[in-house]
Amino acid sequence: MRVLLVDDDAIHLLLLQKIFERENVTVEVARNGHEALRILEFDSDFSVILTDMMMPDMDGVEFLSHIHQSSQLSRIPIIGFTSGDLNFYKEKALDQLNFLVSKTSDFYELFTLAQESVA
Repeated sequence: MRVLLVDDDAIHLLLLQKIFERENVTVEVARNGHEALRILEFDSDFSVILTDMMMPDMDGVEFLSHIHQSSQLSRIPIIGFTSGDLNFYKEKALDQLNFLVSKTSDFYELFTLAQESVA
């Protein structure tokens, strides 16, 4: 499995990266939506994308809209997470996500959802 993690919170990003790498998953990280799109422009061979929904400059909703404009990228399962209002993001983007969870969820829940997304 190969994962793209997108989060502006450096600590959260590092913790997720370590959990996935401990499970022998190849991980690429991006600190915002713009950086993630630059990575995807040159390398779209990801099994799943995990993205924060609340980020400065380009939030998760805008990031998802860019992803879904590309037939090649829109095939990649996406898991969103947020420390904000889940209902707000469900309304805005649930049709573009495979899963949406609270950022305070157990980190291993995100790993399990990623595995389910590629199964």
